[in-house]
Amino acid sequence: MQDLEQNYARCFGTAAGAMVLNHLRKITIERTLGPASTDAELRGLEAQRALVHQIENLVRRGKQ
Repeated sequence: MQDLEQNYARCFGTAAGAMVLNHLRKITIERTLGPASTDAELRGLEAQRALVHQIENLVRRGKQ
């Protein structure tokens, strides 16, 4: 698993990678849905947020 974490850190550790990760964060974690959102929309966004969090965690562990 350590090799995988280091690869994530290498991939997202560049300026371009950081830009991509920042974009993913903005369109998922920092996104809000209105009160008229359906259950499916909420679940879909939450799944996307979980994936971005997973990527961020792998990058952080790969840098250690």
